Amino acid sequence: MPIAGLGLHVIVALLFAIHAVRSRQQSYWLFVLFAFPLLGSLVYFFAVFLPDSRLERGALKAVSAAARAIDPMREVREARLAFADTPTAQNQMRLASALLEVGDAAGAAEQYEACLQGPFAADAEIRFGAARANIECQRFEPAWRLLEALRQQQPDFRAEAVSLLIARALAGCARHAEARQVYEAALARFGSYEAMAEYAIWAYAIGDRACTERLEPELEKIAARWNPLNRELNGPVQRRLAAARSLAAKQAQA
Repeated sequence: MPIAGLGLHVIVALLFAIHAVRSRQQSYWLFVLFAFPLLGSLVYFFAVFLPDSRLERGALKAVSAAARAIDPMREVREARLAFADTPTAQNQMRLASALLEVGDAAGAAEQYEACLQGPFAADAEIRFGAARANIECQRFEPAWRLLEALRQQQPDFRAEAVSLLIARALAGCARHAEARQVYEAALARFGSYEAMAEYAIWAYAIGDRACTERLEPELEKIAARWNPLNRELNGPVQRRLAAARSLAAKQAQA
């Protein structure tokens, strides 16, 4: 039994070592994992793996959503005060993100544009946020340029989210054949509800009934298995999907 236990510790350490290499963690993690397989694996799990996991991100999103429901403008107020007191790029990016989350896309785009003129213009989060704000403002061409450059330079950065935003930007530029290719690739690679829902939203918008009829049953099957947390996390894209479905139905009746 002790030998089997030791083997299991080593296997777990090896799996975390593979994760460390693939996610480009500092090389000292490899030493920690193999020098202290059990303790090192526990430390790596809580310090690196869990914060990088979808579970952790989902929990943080749920907490943020609850806070916004109680006081939607709190983060905007605090971000404005922080930027007024200390006008750094980090505080301006925080303000831009807060504005975008409460639906002020124009205000967010203005703040992100200022960030893009400063020393952190190449920061991935700034470019990603600026692209999101531009898409919400229907400035699809500049959004596409930002996202395409981001994907070329940092292909592993938020790969699914970047792919879906690129598809939305292409669709907004009426480059529908390219948008379809990106949606299909995202669906094949990630297979997530969000990728499928974004694809369906686009298909409803262009009147691709065959595509929506293919996607809808699977969307319903996935949603039927959700717990309350899943429903909360996927609420925004679900509402957009319902709006696209409703608009398509009205247009079909007209």
